[in-house]
Amino acid sequence: MSKLTHFDDRGGAHMVDVGNKADTSRVAIATGRIRMQAATAEIIRAGTASKGDVLGVAQVAGIMAAKNTPQIVPMCHPLMLTGVDIAFDVRDDTVEITATVKTTGKTGVEMEALTAVSAAALTVYDMVKAVDRGMIIEHIQVESKSGGASGEWNRDPEPAGLCDDGVCSVDFAPGTAEVDLSALSGIRMAVNPTQPGDRGSKS
Repeated sequence: MSKLTHFDDRGGAHMVDVGNKADTSRVAIATGRIRMQAATAEIIRAGTASKGDVLGVAQVAGIMAAKNTPQIVPMCHPLMLTGVDIAFDVRDDTVEITATVKTTGKTGVEMEALTAVSAAALTVYDMVKAVDRGMIIEHIQVESKSGGASGEWNRDPEPAGLCDDGVCSVDFAPGTAEVDLSALSGIRMAVNPTQPGDRGSKS
């Protein structure tokens, strides 16, 4: 595991000195999503939210957040960003958000990309919370970064066995079995909670 560079030898927090690093082209991509009711997604898609253009405002919020990341995350260096792109994909019950941030400098832009996604998702929530307060912001993560001494990094694909939209896949030879959690939710164990030893059936 790499050393935590934001702590000095005495355990105190400090901003890392990057003065001796070479300027390189750096790019980071982060993603996230906000889950909502299908009717809310349709409002966003149709552009009929009472506050106005949800994705247009969220896009500006993401760009502003990327530029102001050092004002939010204490140990981030102020950077001259050369590009910030915020993309949205409105699906049946989610808005998928992708932020791509670029700079030429001495430190990476992963935090700027993550902050951009976070602010964009929060803005989507704010714009339509009047009709759907139960929205969930989730899966905010770095997908890839390039540049600097550590070079290129890409997130590994999710392994089999993880769940997506209520369906879990688990690899079984020779093929893959899928378990529908919505079907399993109807299964109840026949147990009387007042009688721990009783499993619901007697011989």
